[in-house]
Amino acid sequence: MATSDVAVGIIFLSQTMVGALGNSCVLLHYLVHHLMGFKVRHTDLILQHLIVANLLALLCRGVPQTVAAFGVKDFLSDFGCKLLFYLHRLGRGVSIGSTCLLSVFQAINISPENSSCSELKVKAPKYIGLSIYLSWILYLLVNIMIFSQMTGKRSNNNITIMKDFEYCSAVQPDKRLQSLYAALVTFPDVLCVGLMLWASSSMVLILHRHKQRMQHLHKTSSPRSSPESRATKTIILLVSTFVSFYTLSCIFQVCVIFIYNPHWLLVKMAAIVAGSFPTLSPFLLMSRNCSAFRFGLPWIRNRKTPDVREMCKL
Repeated sequence: MATSDVAVGIIFLSQTMVGALGNSCVLLHYLVHHLMGFKVRHTDLILQHLIVANLLALLCRGVPQTVAAFGVKDFLSDFGCKLLFYLHRLGRGVSIGSTCLLSVFQAINISPENSSCSELKVKAPKYIGLSIYLSWILYLLVNIMIFSQMTGKRSNNNITIMKDFEYCSAVQPDKRLQSLYAALVTFPDVLCVGLMLWASSSMVLILHRHKQRMQHLHKTSSPRSSPESRATKTIILLVSTFVSFYTLSCIFQVCVIFIYNPHWLLVKMAAIVAGSFPTLSPFLLMSRNCSAFRFGLPWIRNRKTPDVREMCKL
């Protein structure tokens, strides 16, 4: 076994374990709060689906990549390859869709009463559940082409035009089908990233204006930054992390689709980048509001927070 394979295997193993642990902790947080009868916010429903999608994307790609990197070959059947790749793409798609929905909902939620979004502010909570399930359905349909492309390593002896993904292979379609699949894969991602950039920019602008109006309430001599500034930094951090990793992931995915025989390093990098945001996102969520993740504290049930802090919770 080559040293490079061992190094890549350790990277995949570390990323999968850390990401699974972080997402499981956040999911456990919501499960405990549900069992204890805590009130669930609308954003919590989106975050729950985001965490489930993160786990799906991480486990369905990270586990087989780790096993293959450590030298185990041909361990998946034809159906196993199709299913794992399909579930990974489904989880990745719902993850980006949920993050986009979260940003758009928050932008509407914190918009001023006299803005054009005032009517949407009342109606938006009613459509959150529907929007989430439509996101699942959309990516279930978009990624259906994977079943006709992916195949197990043991079942492709008579097929010469293949792309090697180490533990699975993909049948090389003609150029028209390649272009169609690339468009179906990238268009929802680009649309979601664009919507999230718009929503997050709107939130930053609203918070900045609010800070200017309320500046006289904050002591200029205080060493701590205002709640608005901290919320703005959190939004910028989440958005920049999301856009950076998913833009890179989209570029890598398009390269893997269009290149006839992609280099093994390109395939590995595409998998690592695709798992980066699902790995980091639960820790970003926990770090921004650690007190919300303390289990079993009875005062959380009736806790009242300032309006700006409540507005800024993603």
